[in-house]
Amino acid sequence: MSERPWLAHYPPGVPATLEYPEVTLDQFIEQSVAKHADLTALRFATITMTYRELWGRVLRCAAALAALGVGKGDRVALMLPNCPQYVIAYFGTLRAGGIVVQVSPLSTPRELVHHLTTSGAETIIVADMLYPVVQAVLPQVNLTNVLVTRLRGEVTPGPEARAFEEVLMGTTGAPPDVQVTPDDVAVLQYTGGTTGIAKGAMLTHRNLVVNVLQTAATNPDFPSGADLRVLTVLPLFHVYGMTVCMNLGLARGGELILVPRFEPAEVLETIKATQPTSFPGVPTMYVAINSVPNAEEYGVGSIRFCNSGGAPMPLEVMESFERRFGATIIEGYGLSETSPVTHANPATGLRKPGTIGMPVPDTDAEIVDVDTGTRVLQPGEAGELRIRGPQVMAGYWGMPEETADAMRDGWFYTGDIATMDEDGYFTIIDRKKDMILASGWNVYPREIEEVLYEHPAVLEAGVIGVPDPYRGETVKAYVALKPGASATAEELEAYCRERLSAYKVPRAFEFRDTLPKSGVGKVLRRVLLEEERQRTPEESATSE
Repeated sequence: MSERPWLAHYPPGVPATLEYPEVTLDQFIEQSVAKHADLTALRFATITMTYRELWGRVLRCAAALAALGVGKGDRVALMLPNCPQYVIAYFGTLRAGGIVVQVSPLSTPRELVHHLTTSGAETIIVADMLYPVVQAVLPQVNLTNVLVTRLRGEVTPGPEARAFEEVLMGTTGAPPDVQVTPDDVAVLQYTGGTTGIAKGAMLTHRNLVVNVLQTAATNPDFPSGADLRVLTVLPLFHVYGMTVCMNLGLARGGELILVPRFEPAEVLETIKATQPTSFPGVPTMYVAINSVPNAEEYGVGSIRFCNSGGAPMPLEVMESFERRFGATIIEGYGLSETSPVTHANPATGLRKPGTIGMPVPDTDAEIVDVDTGTRVLQPGEAGELRIRGPQVMAGYWGMPEETADAMRDGWFYTGDIATMDEDGYFTIIDRKKDMILASGWNVYPREIEEVLYEHPAVLEAGVIGVPDPYRGETVKAYVALKPGASATAEELEAYCRERLSAYKVPRAFEFRDTLPKSGVGKVLRRVLLEEERQRTPEESATSE
């Protein structure tokens, strides 16, 4: 069998290898700005911005950051929803020579402290309604510059913060010429791992430029220029939205239709008003749109291409959505550590629903045995998926041991259990890690368990993902209380909600006298998972 059986199944027009320019990501996008200066780059509610206008603000932002002391390699945290300020701050940071630290707007103070302290970020750009979270952690972190941008006008910055817009307006002159190379780090994309501790994947400028071109190459019919209008509802702080919506959209001269959050009614109104042609998303988004009886009345038929990732796409949803709206849903796969895209079903060739498709150009993928990670398995055999390619990260920021564990002999070990068929199409069947995928979000059981263990009534805690017809998986917590202590599911849910992002909060709790444990006292999640699998849906529901 061929070492790369998928190449024989690449559709016409999809190359096996590509040429990549020796440029940084901001230089790469600047080339697109020169070609599409007068086209609309961003649309946000009633605001539009051309490429020329956008890049003028990017350069002003870079100059402002430089004036504040941001130089080559300095980390700048962005805590922003999808909005023009995010795009400006992202590329402004890169042009100033800095490294973007991606921070979820959903972060709790606890999570924010971890991101800021491990990254060493001394500058943060934050939306006004999120500023109280930053304000709460200031005594625990080393922030020199706090820039607050106005989205709702709800919060007046305190003496320790400055208004982002005022700083930009008060800056004159061009940004300094900082010597950044394609192999310098551009983004710290936080992800969990085998330990569940968030780590900063170091994505270089080369990684990100390469992945834009790899992703585009998988679909020769993908639009560009005025024909490309990207419904950007995937969060840009997430690697999927960053690359497939923002970087790819801007590189091709498209219009980013920025949507801060996914609310089906609001998204349908946005579709009606803007007529997007591309809608990257996760399965729950397509499920929600497809469940609206009169969705056709909103002009959903303008959408031609949908990239789906983050969770398996139910076949019936794919078929129904494509039949109703005429769009093509392209299932793929990626990780924070791989910029993210490594696999995709072909847009114009043989699609195999339920698979993640084939490796994108210049990407190798193998299934190896779980025990040693060195023996390559045969088609149909299940093992760990490992990946090699120019989009693979440089490593984890400040974590050499974790890097060495994940990256061995030029391969990145994904921790996902998968198979490859004779044609070179891959299927994810399980996860070596205990990560839960809830609505496309990565949820790490250990983090939730640690919060539960902090509750004074909790003796033992075990967290798993259970099937959910809408979210893919949902979080369930098993709890044993201390002798004589009492706590209700409602109390524990409220306790978690104060300390965790909403998507991490358990939706179900089951109380037990004791939890299954190993010989060294470790709670055995796999036993809980097996018990859950043997239950009927009714039995599972009664345990909540």
